[in-house]
Amino acid sequence: MLFWHVPAPNEALLISGSRRRSQETQFRIVTGHGCIVFPIKQKARTLSLALRESEVTEECLTTQGIRLRIRAIAAFKVGDDPVSIANAARRFLAEQDRMEELVGRIFAGHLRSIIGSLTVEEIIRERDRLAQEVKDGSHGEMEKLGIVVDSLQIQEIEDATGYINNIAAPHAAAVASQARIAAAQADQEATQREQQAAALKSEYVRDAEIKQAGFAAEVERAKAQAAQAGPLAEAQASQEVIAQQTLLAEKQAGLTDKLLESDVRRPADAEAYKQRTLAEASRDSTKMATEAEAFRQRTMAEAQRDTVKFSTEAEANRQRTIAAAEAEAATVRAEAEATAHKHQADGEAYAQRTVAAADAESINARSAALDDGNQALIAANKLVDLLPSLVEAAARGISASNLTVLNGTDGVNQVVAGVVGQGLTIYETLRKSLATASTQHDGLGALALPGTDSERDGPVARDGVRAGGEAGAPGVD
Repeated sequence: MLFWHVPAPNEALLISGSRRRSQETQFRIVTGHGCIVFPIKQKARTLSLALRESEVTEECLTTQGIRLRIRAIAAFKVGDDPVSIANAARRFLAEQDRMEELVGRIFAGHLRSIIGSLTVEEIIRERDRLAQEVKDGSHGEMEKLGIVVDSLQIQEIEDATGYINNIAAPHAAAVASQARIAAAQADQEATQREQQAAALKSEYVRDAEIKQAGFAAEVERAKAQAAQAGPLAEAQASQEVIAQQTLLAEKQAGLTDKLLESDVRRPADAEAYKQRTLAEASRDSTKMATEAEAFRQRTMAEAQRDTVKFSTEAEANRQRTIAAAEAEAATVRAEAEATAHKHQADGEAYAQRTVAAADAESINARSAALDDGNQALIAANKLVDLLPSLVEAAARGISASNLTVLNGTDGVNQVVAGVVGQGLTIYETLRKSLATASTQHDGLGALALPGTDSERDGPVARDGVRAGGEAGAPGVD
């Protein structure tokens, strides 16, 4: 009919625009039977449920860093349940021809991810596990796409680096060695059997010739007895001939046996012994070479392991020693600095305490002196303290001036004595002035402090000496 649509057994008919639609799919899905589709109100499309095949060829890196080229075949189809058909219809209805390509990309991504967590040996020996892990890893995405994976087979594993061949080389060498050993054993057994067969053949030939000779003798004897026409001498002669022929046949048989013994059996035994000896020698040589190579490999591996171990322990010990020495040195430096700072602080505190005590004692002494009215004594002590400074100032004045000293050493002594005398004169004058002033005043307010310009100018002016200038002395121009 015109409006009647029947999907194929491997197709699903998707009808949109129908009022009878489920809440999940929002369109009607028909499989296995026909239905009416109204051209204007409804629209029908078919989605193939047939089995599809996608070939995946991907270059992957294993956990060892080996690059492999993997070729896999994935067989999949759209699921038969309405949810899977609806999911697949929403995603692939307009691009059903590209479904193999899109699914292949998903499998390729999971294949790279899973191979990256496996070694080459695991990939080669456990292909079923690899395929199952790829199927399990892509199950969630395939379910969202509405696709069911029937099978995933790893078809081919290509190794451009030769890693797989190197893995198979020891096994191939062992198999080849076993094959050569088996061939040698088979040749040895064949040679032994050939020798046994030749010996049996020789025995058969010998027995046959002996029997033939016996048969011939019996025939001749029968003929002689049957004839009975010849004379007795001829019969006896014939009997002797037959006996001699029998002896000759027996000797020929013995000779044949000896010839077989020397020409066939003994050379065959010697050749078998030679082949057996050579095979055993080759086997022992191969065994010793294999054991020597294995011992050499084990020795080198153990030496490398011990070298790495000793190097690691030496480096760790050196690092620990350096760290301990640096920590001890830092501790000693910190303790020394702390001790030095402590001693310095103690010394400064002690000095400050001493100075403060001295100042306090000085202040107390001055206070006591002022209280007792010893102003004159204090002023005299001050003058005594300033006298060296006055003499030094006078000496600097002399040294800075142009003087000509006569009479050599005596002249110098006279100049020095004059300077000291002038200093004593200044001291005496000041002492008398202070004594006079102390009787007229109660304190030290009216007395100029020693060392001022007025004090120095007064006494020095009376004696004709300038404070920082020139001084006259005996023997000086």
